[in-house]
Amino acid sequence: MTTTHPTFIDLFAGIGGIRLAFDQSGFKCVFSSEWDQKCQKVYHANFHEVPQGDITKIKSSDIPSHDVLCAGFPCQPFSISGKQKGLTDERSNVLFSLLRIIKDKKPKVVLLENVKHLIHLKDKSIFKFILKSLEDLGYNVSWRVLNASNFEIPQNRDRVIVIASKKKFDFDKINSKKSKSLSSFLDKKAGFEFLDSGEFTLIPNPIRQKSGLIFVGYRNKKIRTTGVRPNTKHLSRVHKMPNRIYSADGFHPTIPSQESARRFWIHHKNKVRKLTLNECYKIMGFPSKFSRATESGTQILQLGNSVPVPMIQSVANGIRRQLL
Repeated sequence: MTTTHPTFIDLFAGIGGIRLAFDQSGFKCVFSSEWDQKCQKVYHANFHEVPQGDITKIKSSDIPSHDVLCAGFPCQPFSISGKQKGLTDERSNVLFSLLRIIKDKKPKVVLLENVKHLIHLKDKSIFKFILKSLEDLGYNVSWRVLNASNFEIPQNRDRVIVIASKKKFDFDKINSKKSKSLSSFLDKKAGFEFLDSGEFTLIPNPIRQKSGLIFVGYRNKKIRTTGVRPNTKHLSRVHKMPNRIYSADGFHPTIPSQESARRFWIHHKNKVRKLTLNECYKIMGFPSKFSRATESGTQILQLGNSVPVPMIQSVANGIRRQLL
């Protein structure tokens, strides 16, 4: 291993958000794994290698030694958008394979990334299990919920980051900078999809929320109101993001993998329109030259399962300065 280019492996690689961040921080990837074939194609187009498949079938002996193990392991068993089965979900079997690899390869640093809801699921027992498993393997463990909007990305996207190493990692020492508003990231020209004035309603006196979101209106669609508190129906979870409209003067809500139709509506320059695919990539921190999947629905699925690249890059820089 070299101190000039510390090495890392990219597990549950997706389309390579974590890979991008660590590459940009001067790390060298020596192994990658991703079972989804569509993600593999995008990864290959950008990094010129096809990730290995199902991690549960990969032998530890087939993985090179490395300084940092990176794993944005599947969030669906833990996500508030899913059924939250946790460790009883078949997809959580990959977590045990991940712990096996950590035990066998003994990397200097482990970086885990997942949805914020992981820390609350099943009375916090699943998160406690993960932390204790890492501690039992001889690591000091630090964790924090980070928001993309604090790393120059205009998206309210919370993710829990866990760092395990021999030395305690200090999240307070990573570089962060509050993002500019969404309007600074919007395309100047594109085939924009606008709503007619009769298709939406704007609310009077919208307020900027602590999250940076500015809810300004809603599409004029019939919605379910049973069980919804008065005057909150357009912000209720039953209403769903596809009908909400947010101001481009604030931040954008989390881009979810489930919204394949890309119904993200923004109010900008007195008009309401969809966020473009290109803008979706921008507010995840992907460069314009990044090769994408062909189908738009697949692109949103892949982006929604990825990471805010600048946020992970700040963590990668912190790992290199503090731990390597």
